[in-house]
Amino acid sequence: MPAEKLVFPGRNYLYAPGPTHIPVEVQNAMVVPMEDHRAPDFPQLVKPLLRDLNKIFKTRTGKSFIFPATGTAGWEVALTNTLSPGDRVLTARFGQFSHLWADLAQRMGLDVELVQVKWGEGVPLKQFEQILRKDKEHKIKAVLACHNETATGVTSNIAGLRRAMDRAKHPAMLMVDGVSSIASIDFRMDEWKVDVAVSGSQKGFMLPAGMALVCFSRRALAAAKTAKCKRCFLDIADHIATNKDGFFPYTPSAPMLRGLRASIDLLLGEGLDNVFQRHHRLAEGVRQAISGWGLDLCAAEPKWYSDTVSAIKVPRNVNAAEVIHIAYHRYNISLGAGLSEVAGKVFRIGHLGDNNEVRMMAALGGVEMAMRDAGMKVRPGSGVAKAVEYYCDTARGKKKIPAFGAAKGPRETAVKKKAAPKRKKK
Repeated sequence: MPAEKLVFPGRNYLYAPGPTHIPVEVQNAMVVPMEDHRAPDFPQLVKPLLRDLNKIFKTRTGKSFIFPATGTAGWEVALTNTLSPGDRVLTARFGQFSHLWADLAQRMGLDVELVQVKWGEGVPLKQFEQILRKDKEHKIKAVLACHNETATGVTSNIAGLRRAMDRAKHPAMLMVDGVSSIASIDFRMDEWKVDVAVSGSQKGFMLPAGMALVCFSRRALAAAKTAKCKRCFLDIADHIATNKDGFFPYTPSAPMLRGLRASIDLLLGEGLDNVFQRHHRLAEGVRQAISGWGLDLCAAEPKWYSDTVSAIKVPRNVNAAEVIHIAYHRYNISLGAGLSEVAGKVFRIGHLGDNNEVRMMAALGGVEMAMRDAGMKVRPGSGVAKAVEYYCDTARGKKKIPAFGAAKGPRETAVKKKAAPKRKKK
């Protein structure tokens, strides 16, 4: 007989750095009857969606693409559509996902110049600049950069990387993995002269996994015409031919497109600058709690701190996997695990997507309990108190609330008017 499955009251809360919580508006938008993706009115969904996706990437001149795939496929879209077998690319390995993109490039037949960086740091700007300066023959065709390394909670300076490339006067294309950054922290495709940007649906876009969102600059689109890497399903040429009419080269996930429409509406409705500010504030509250616990981040310095995920180091006598196990099985919250070189050494709290102060306080309270149960010497309330203080102090004057006892909205006013009609004279 199989062991009886434990049933928890309430719901499981996702505090991993992806997938993230799906807002009710997005969830409702996806619950629709099946529809014909060749219907005459389908372009009314697709064309505005692609235009508004450009706003999230912050580009006026680029072209966005939607693939029914994952961020990993987005990496492949970026490389195979712009490069040829044997082309050299420059990248760095400083976490599991920067490692995987480099590995994918090698398996695609590219010549990868890989810089090994200590996990906890990000793209080594000075070293990249030196390498590019020495490449007098311009054999390096592309620089690959992981904007936000999810495994270690490290954000790299893409604007600084662009400046380094410009100082080196190197013509290599700049390709950026923004899977856990775009739609959560500031990303400026045009301003930073990014040639290909890759993202995914399950993080800042607050959707289920299964959608690769990719944007190409004009230069990258031109490179696609001469690129010789083999491609078929992930060929942007087929999308260019059909997207112009508001369709796709093969069957898309219509519910996901409806969800993406709702997601972009939420992001643009809040305002991207407000989205970035909210993520920074929530992340800083988590960092305050980590300080209160007496623990350290995997990110080596504040300049590397990520506003989408915090990777928290545990003492040497503790296995971080046990904290994650207890958090899930006893308190019904999901935390991110340490990957590869940091497996067992860190656990991760995701603070991106559809989150606010109360959700983060729930995460921090659950983590405190799980750490204590795992044998860590954490004083109850030590981290939670620091987060409460920070969130309260930074909220003062930021959010306007109605005066106590005042009407809360038009519905209440309408009820009052209806309750006191004028009496007609006899």
